[in-house]
Amino acid sequence: MSCTVAVVDYGMGNLRSVAKAIEHVAPGDRVRITSNAAEIAAADRVVVPGQGAMPDCMRELEVRGLREAVVRAAQNQPFLGICVGLQMLFGHAEEGDVMGLGILPGRVPRFPRTASAQPNGDRLKVPHMGWNQVKQTPRSSPHALWNGIPDSARFYFVHSYFVAPAHPDLIAGTTDYGIPFTSAVARDNIFAVQFHPEKSARDGLALLANFMSWNP
Repeated sequence: MSCTVAVVDYGMGNLRSVAKAIEHVAPGDRVRITSNAAEIAAADRVVVPGQGAMPDCMRELEVRGLREAVVRAAQNQPFLGICVGLQMLFGHAEEGDVMGLGILPGRVPRFPRTASAQPNGDRLKVPHMGWNQVKQTPRSSPHALWNGIPDSARFYFVHSYFVAPAHPDLIAGTTDYGIPFTSAVARDNIFAVQFHPEKSARDGLALLANFMSWNP
């Protein structure tokens, strides 16, 4: 039976690439890029991508009347957040000194300058851009969205900020870039990642396929 997935359009994010990747892994399902709150509420699954600055993303959510639609989706529907779509789930963000949605407890700091220093005197560049490994967090049973994806698989990142969950049990994956940071979180019907699965080749597509068949 086909389902409908809403890719939330709030003026920020790699919408077309995300939608095309989902269409590729779930050709029998309906993918809608939408800024209509009623369509988001009616969808079987919701994806919130994001690129750009956190203050701009939060402002556009408000201006377009989508804040409550995203909050309700994160409470009620299978929900996938990507990049800023992950960060906005948390509280205070250092970027622009703004508040996220506060759905999950924690904050969004910037990579510290001290963490980027390397033993040879070089510094890691910020933003963190390119391929890096994601170590899946050990749990009593593997999360369904990691199905078929090897531990320490590589995904594509572009970001200067990262989430710092207040509770370790939210963490579904970690990555090292000068410091270890949270690159995936999970709670109930929410799964959200700092990397871009739509740009992450086979394993990114596998994650999207897992999301489309996930029944939390």
